[in-house]
Amino acid sequence: MSFLFIATALAIALGFYEFSAHQKRVKAVKYRIHVNGTRGKSSVVRLIAAGLREGGISTMAKTTGTLPRIIDTDGLEVAIKRSGGANIIEQLKIFRYFTKKKPQAVVVECMAVNPEYQWICEQQIVRATTGVITNSRLDHVLEMGPSIENITKSLCNTLPQNGVLFTSEQKMFWLMSREAKKKNCKIYRVHPDSVSYLELANFSYIEHAENVSLALAVCEYHGIDRETALRGMYKAYPDVGALHIFEVSQDDKVVQFVHAMAANDPESTLAIWQKTKSLSTDLGTVFFLIHTRADRYDRTIQLLQMIKEDLSDAYDYLILSGEKVDRVYADVPRMGLNQSKAIKMGAKRAEEVFDTVLSRVENIGTVFAIGNVGRGGLDVAHYFSARRRPRQLSIQTNQQTDSAPA
Repeated sequence: MSFLFIATALAIALGFYEFSAHQKRVKAVKYRIHVNGTRGKSSVVRLIAAGLREGGISTMAKTTGTLPRIIDTDGLEVAIKRSGGANIIEQLKIFRYFTKKKPQAVVVECMAVNPEYQWICEQQIVRATTGVITNSRLDHVLEMGPSIENITKSLCNTLPQNGVLFTSEQKMFWLMSREAKKKNCKIYRVHPDSVSYLELANFSYIEHAENVSLALAVCEYHGIDRETALRGMYKAYPDVGALHIFEVSQDDKVVQFVHAMAANDPESTLAIWQKTKSLSTDLGTVFFLIHTRADRYDRTIQLLQMIKEDLSDAYDYLILSGEKVDRVYADVPRMGLNQSKAIKMGAKRAEEVFDTVLSRVENIGTVFAIGNVGRGGLDVAHYFSARRRPRQLSIQTNQQTDSAPA
């Protein structure tokens, strides 16, 4: 009994010591920027960090996007190797790694979905001086709640107490403002139309105006002028899941591949399709490629519903790849869609997906790839990217150093 008491006391003491040590590490970083939201978190983290670096602020960043990364003070990337699944305790280890490098600023992507864990990430781990909520969309409904109001309140768990927050969210800004008052947090709403078409055209990939305007506002708040911040952002490497459009040519056929698998909520996906249409004069034979994950089947149903309501006449073929494809195929008519247009690919190799598309294109085709990047989705995007035509927008290869602890 005495041994159990001693062991418990030691565990409590060790936990208190580690918590106190972490708080000292946090306070050692002058600017702490915590980025949350439904879409665009990884991109905004990269853009903010790049802008601050260009402005002379020593900055490190951490993303939990398609591939988790630490970005050091020179903009080089460090792969995060995980022995298990993602866990918010990882953030404690990341801060230990950060403070060894002694940066002036850190930009951290929130890695929690559960509302309670989001609160812990901010109030106990990051303790941001500046908060960011990119937007609030209907996603992760099982974890955050069935309504957009539930999701918005959950995201507001990362509002910094007595701090400031920037957001591009328009529809739910009223609710964010109400929640911000409870924490004495000053909130700034940023409009995407503050970024010009010419400024966006300088990116080597397709970046969203919402992300750039938000990052610029945060950089300006930290004393970095617009021109300097943009210069840094143009140099930054995009997240692997960032939106890319490139062309593939083979056998006198041209296929435009739209890599939009990271935008897996209906609202974001629909907006990207509309942008795709505005950028293309001839879409040719249109393929909607939905890459599914077994643990995100609710997203697949949401996307099918969006296609039924808004895009039922926009495609010629519906390619189903990934996991539980038989179930998706069976649900296609139940969702009011034409099953004869659906092609079951499942976990086929990316090469087979490519051949399936090419065999059904006469001259010109467009593949609108949506759903999920994981479980083979990124392999499909990489396969098409490797066969792109010269001088097209492409997925860049990230520079990396040794792996960081996780």
